[in-house]
Amino acid sequence: MNDINSARPSVRAVSRGYGGLPKRILDIAVACSGLLISAIPMCLCAVAIMMEGGGPVIFRQKRIGADLRPFVCYKFRTMSCDAPPECATAALEHPERYITKVGAFLRRTSLDELPQLFNVLRGDMSLIGPRPVVAAESELIHLRNSLGVYGIRPGLTGLAQVRGRDSVSVRRKAAYDAQYVERMSFGYDMGLLVRTLVNVICCRGVREGSERG
Repeated sequence: MNDINSARPSVRAVSRGYGGLPKRILDIAVACSGLLISAIPMCLCAVAIMMEGGGPVIFRQKRIGADLRPFVCYKFRTMSCDAPPECATAALEHPERYITKVGAFLRRTSLDELPQLFNVLRGDMSLIGPRPVVAAESELIHLRNSLGVYGIRPGLTGLAQVRGRDSVSVRRKAAYDAQYVERMSFGYDMGLLVRTLVNVICCRGVREGSERG
């Protein structure tokens, strides 16, 4: 893999080509289909969360989006209500103290990410792109920004996720995100979607807390 500082993607070229309207049309079409297909599983997830101990079903967290603009990201709540709200799971020494039993299953199967389909419809996110992170993950944000990654919307999944997901180091993750921006195309997105589904089914690359690489 090339060094992280070796190439800077052209954001201007991205915005004029596939990264503009064609990608947005794909996002809307797939997000609408995904919400229809997952309506019943999402309802079951919501009921399971409520039955486990009350509290809100949806977890809302500010994350960094395109052009470094913050937005509210939606997920099914997988942690207890006393968990640090603006802290990345990777920064927690013992995340098992906060992750609920239902939450552990949702995180392992990635079902907790389904509400982000609404973020895609709102235009906060894309289907494929760099995963949005909280402002506290300053090292990754700085590296991404230096590589021009924030010229596109963050995604439900991306190249870093299919190459290792939670086990990928910060520098390698930023390099993968920059590589995606350079290679972004319809065919590339379709390939990453398929690889993501395989990884989700096989529960590959899921790690919690500060044990991440």
